[in-house]
Amino acid sequence: MIGTILLFPAVLILVQLISNKKPRLGFWGGLLVIVGLFARAFHSGVDHFAFQIVRSTDVDVATNLVGDFYGMFHVVNILNFSIFFGWIVLAIGAYASKVFGWFRSLALGVMFTLALGVLKGTNMTTIISLTGLCIALLPLGVEVLINGSRPKLKTVLFYVVIIVLVLGSWLFMSEMERPN
Repeated sequence: MIGTILLFPAVLILVQLISNKKPRLGFWGGLLVIVGLFARAFHSGVDHFAFQIVRSTDVDVATNLVGDFYGMFHVVNILNFSIFFGWIVLAIGAYASKVFGWFRSLALGVMFTLALGVLKGTNMTTIISLTGLCIALLPLGVEVLINGSRPKLKTVLFYVVIIVLVLGSWLFMSEMERPN
């Protein structure tokens, strides 16, 4: 889930760069991927719930519960296919706008093979997909950090304090909601 959250700003930056020359490809690729990231967030929640069932009961109960509900329709399921096409559209947009060369665009496009859904494990396809994502986006992240505008130290410290306070309050509130 943390990876999905961190992927969101990276996709937005890529969309912005693509949209400078190819606005439609940037818009549609970004929209499809971001909508698909919502589906991934949903799946992460279901995964978390399944693992918590294992902790509170046992594997057999969790397996039966997940098995009974696996494949049932949920509105989020219709978002699954958007991320498949979104990665392809973003890869084409990155190449067409010359944000990436052919190799990094191809590496980004390989993300369309990443399995979607509840309780999807890691396999060789997962490793290849995520390696492609890293090949495409890590150099972009470094480039943005090096060439981007640098905030003043006072601004950085202000936001660090705000982030710590917000995250701390969320942690506190989530602990308060937990049953005894």
